[in-house]
Amino acid sequence: MNRVVLASGNAGKLNEFSQLFANWQIQVVPQSEFQVPEIEETGLSFIENALIKARHASRISGLPALADDSGLAVDALDGAPGIYSARYAGEDVSDADNNHKLLQMLADVPEAERTASFHCALAFVRRYDDPIPLVCIARWCGRILEEPAGEQGFGYDPLFYVESEGMSSAQLPREVKNRISHRGQAVQAFATLWREQMQCPGRE
Repeated sequence: MNRVVLASGNAGKLNEFSQLFANWQIQVVPQSEFQVPEIEETGLSFIENALIKARHASRISGLPALADDSGLAVDALDGAPGIYSARYAGEDVSDADNNHKLLQMLADVPEAERTASFHCALAFVRRYDDPIPLVCIARWCGRILEEPAGEQGFGYDPLFYVESEGMSSAQLPREVKNRISHRGQAVQAFATLWREQMQCPGRE
């Protein structure tokens, strides 16, 4: 089985990616196995940050690396928290802290104007200086609830209402979320790119 290092220290992401790649001949291992330190995310977009993290993890581990940078964009907040989703309420805060701040920021916003979308940029490099990384992006639309609902998932899942399913992301069965979420969509796009690129004679 091929080993790929996941450039993240987020246990929720590791769990989701392990499930998403369960039927592949790929073992996703956390960067902590290689003592990869966190790197400052200096990019101005999800794609830039995903590439920064993937190259960093590959350089230290010596393995191919996969990274995602994802977050929530709320229309009424001009796209915030965006790339700062994980630290919206400050450094070293909990998901509950971030959710609480988001609810505060939207306290006077009516239901019809609480539209939002999750975004995921997925970057895969075969080595740290890979000149042709695989990059996929995906978007998942919904709206922000007025209070948390559900116990599944992580991050903003309890506040993200999925219209098509009639429930929050944190209430979705795991297999449904893995199929329709921003991360699930990005992995599906990655699978297509993977097959195309691995069959291309120009890709070493």
